[in-house]
Amino acid sequence: MAEYLNRIGAGKILIDRTPLTYDWIPNTLVGRDGALSQMASIFSQISSPSISCKTVITGPVGSGKTVLTQVFCNDLKRHLDGKRRIVHTHINCRNHPSGSQVLQQIALSLDERHPERGLSPGEVIQSIRRFLNARETHMLLVLDEVDVMIRRDSSDIIYRLLRIDEGKNESGTISIILVSQDPSLLKLFEPAIISRLGASNMLNLGAYSESELRAIALQRSEASCLKGSVGDEVISKIANYAASTGDARMAIELLEAAVIRAEGHGRSNVLIKDVKPSEARNAALEPNLVDDLPDHQKLILLGICRRLKKEEAITSGDALKLYHVICEEFGRDPRGYTTFWKHMKSLEISGMIESRTDSATKGRGRTQHITMANMAPGVLEARLSGILSVE
Repeated sequence: MAEYLNRIGAGKILIDRTPLTYDWIPNTLVGRDGALSQMASIFSQISSPSISCKTVITGPVGSGKTVLTQVFCNDLKRHLDGKRRIVHTHINCRNHPSGSQVLQQIALSLDERHPERGLSPGEVIQSIRRFLNARETHMLLVLDEVDVMIRRDSSDIIYRLLRIDEGKNESGTISIILVSQDPSLLKLFEPAIISRLGASNMLNLGAYSESELRAIALQRSEASCLKGSVGDEVISKIANYAASTGDARMAIELLEAAVIRAEGHGRSNVLIKDVKPSEARNAALEPNLVDDLPDHQKLILLGICRRLKKEEAITSGDALKLYHVICEEFGRDPRGYTTFWKHMKSLEISGMIESRTDSATKGRGRTQHITMANMAPGVLEARLSGILSVE
């Protein structure tokens, strides 16, 4: 038997990969409390059998649009249990880009025996309405990436769905949530649709902050990995990298890649060095990030930059010596050894430097080698020298 296969099912860190996928729906959504509150306000009357609600959610990739709708709909169903029967249907319009395909998916979500051909759009809509009303059920319909369908097949189906109860005795059949990356989505609609959707029902999600990304990475790691295998410093570095875009997907990718990298080396914990941006999603840092660093982190970084202009790496011992030289140059009193290492660790967590531990080139033992993969040492040296000279 091939021994290399023994690793399958025997992860030292990962216990469940599902929370590291984009499709995983957490029980509690982190980083979007304000958005959930807005959704609750928009749907404040939904407990009434005669009420339908509408909202439009926009935001960039990785801003949590899809997971927000999933969590909200799940929570709403539980909240209305015993008060109003709810069915939740989520359709990605990129997978079903025509109006007829969307209608068919809605009908099939209610009745898998629904005929796939032979009915006009109007007949399918009325079939959906009859099915829901006969069972006294209200539909929460989410049309994700809806702009794809609109650009390809117009917005006629949305207009018809918004008017599904018009001229009928029943009301409150379907609530609609439209989701898109396009912040100008409303411009794709004709005035009659905009009027029905309501301008006050727009919800725009911004990029996640670093603290929110940290909470997301922590939640995913706790749900997928053995306790204690992913430390706070690793989570902080992941959040710092992902903060350059505010993209939660990037944080999830970095976490998954770091776990795989650590397990690939046979370790039972993830190290800071395991967190690396992929070539496809470069997390290069902007030079202006050094402007707000504490003074002594600037002094340490300046010494490192001067050496890395000429060499590929610098030892931690040399970094300490250069820090003392820089302090003397700028008339500052150097901090103690322990504080120096705290500053070094902060610089590593922020992604400004990277370290690896190797055997010492002289004598016994091991030493750390410092590199700078995400910033240009020459550019930073000039910027730091200018800032420190003014201060």
